[in-house]
Amino acid sequence: MAAAELSEVARLQDKFQNLKAEVAKVLVGQEAMLHKLLLGFLAGGHVLLEGVPGLAKTLVVRTLAGSISATFARIQFTPDMLPGDVTGTQIFNPREGSYSIKKGPIFANLILADEINRAPAKVQAALLEAMQERQVTLGDQTLMLPEPFLVMATQNPIEQEGTYPLPEAQLDRFMLKIVISYPSKDEEVKILDRMAGASLEPRVAPVLAPADILAARDAARQVFVDDKVKRYAVELVAATRDPAGSGLPQLKNLIENGASVRASINLVKLAKANALLAGRTYISPHDVKSIAHDVLRHRVLVTYEAEAQGKTADDLIEAILDNVEVP
Repeated sequence: MAAAELSEVARLQDKFQNLKAEVAKVLVGQEAMLHKLLLGFLAGGHVLLEGVPGLAKTLVVRTLAGSISATFARIQFTPDMLPGDVTGTQIFNPREGSYSIKKGPIFANLILADEINRAPAKVQAALLEAMQERQVTLGDQTLMLPEPFLVMATQNPIEQEGTYPLPEAQLDRFMLKIVISYPSKDEEVKILDRMAGASLEPRVAPVLAPADILAARDAARQVFVDDKVKRYAVELVAATRDPAGSGLPQLKNLIENGASVRASINLVKLAKANALLAGRTYISPHDVKSIAHDVLRHRVLVTYEAEAQGKTADDLIEAILDNVEVP
């Protein structure tokens, strides 16, 4: 690796460390969540955040958007929404006898899809083309979305009142699904000091430009991947489809559907991003293993038998990680 390339990796690493420090002015704890959000930025994939209300899902996305000099739109999903509320619509001008386009909030660099699972399926489906193709079709016109374009969606657990499960096709469009847990007691005390104290709530300033994100993505694509690590990523995903063929017959009746090829692609992309944030120009098996749960948990559907045994997708993924040989 040339010295100039190593210097560029170090420069980008410093920029993202500055971004983390800026977000930390507002966010207490949740370092793992923030790190995985940044991986989504670097890998160019959409992120789904799941947790019960009050765990700062919306706050972290808004804070992250405020730390980047990019256009930002927040879409609050509700049961009475229409697809046009997201993508926009055509408006008829009776004087001229023609239609004009009124763009929706989806035309921004960073989209906060807040409580995405509170909207019905037809609204969720309106996001599919935008998330996968980076474009929106309104009538006979196809409009490209700006780059970078990233959807960061939040949702409450499906068991919560008034929610709709996301369609499998849309779940697969999310590169990562991050499950957020409660903060520790010490972190909660810090949150009280910061958010309920006498001083004003802290604010952030932009420290990163869209050009920096695009440059970091280019650098991440150049990170070296050994064939053995590629094979390891494929073996992990293949084990979710055919557990018996991967030496895990005990999981055969516990997995309804496994992960798609998109999961293998995302594992490698995110592993490259993880290596870049660590200042490395190559990925290790640990880079793949560290983000396997977040890439696979929303793509692995468990059977009724697994639910009866109290097994979750994360439990099955952990069993796969324990049994698939690490190169």
